[in-house]
Amino acid sequence: MHLFPKRDLVSRLSIGTAYPALLLTAAALLLGPCHVLWRKPNPVSFDLRRNVGIWAGIAALAHTAVGLNVHLRGRMWLYFVDERGHLRRDLFGFGNYTGVMAAMMFALLLALSNDASLRTLGAGRWKSLQRWAYPAAALTAAHAIAYQQIEKRILPFEAALYGVLGATLVFQVAGFFKSRGATTR
Repeated sequence: MHLFPKRDLVSRLSIGTAYPALLLTAAALLLGPCHVLWRKPNPVSFDLRRNVGIWAGIAALAHTAVGLNVHLRGRMWLYFVDERGHLRRDLFGFGNYTGVMAAMMFALLLALSNDASLRTLGAGRWKSLQRWAYPAAALTAAHAIAYQQIEKRILPFEAALYGVLGATLVFQVAGFFKSRGATTR
């Protein structure tokens, strides 16, 4: 079993940016719930979470740039429309639409991930915009699940994806209920 059977450099770079982006996104989303579960202060912004999020966004955008060159080299529009110019309504289209929407959200999050934006917008507005990380992560998950099927990924890739998604979801839900319990007391 080879992790990259008969793959060229662009395909390997696509996978090589996808999984780090996924792991960094999950890590950024795990830091808040871990603070809540460990009863540590969970400030609006802290450097570690922001830095991990910045690297997640950079990796996600790098994956987008590389990934849009894997299947249809030189014909990028065909990721989103078919040969007749109609919107794609297949799994390939779904995977690409969810991926590009997530990439746009990551670009927004990257633009906001700095002290100047925090000062200009104020903590509440800045935090509400940073919550776009959740739909970006959900779209990333949908994109990744679709591409597991499109690419017929082997078990190690599936295990990594579903393990990371499962752990992130469990910690997010646990952190949510823990923080709700603390606010009702």
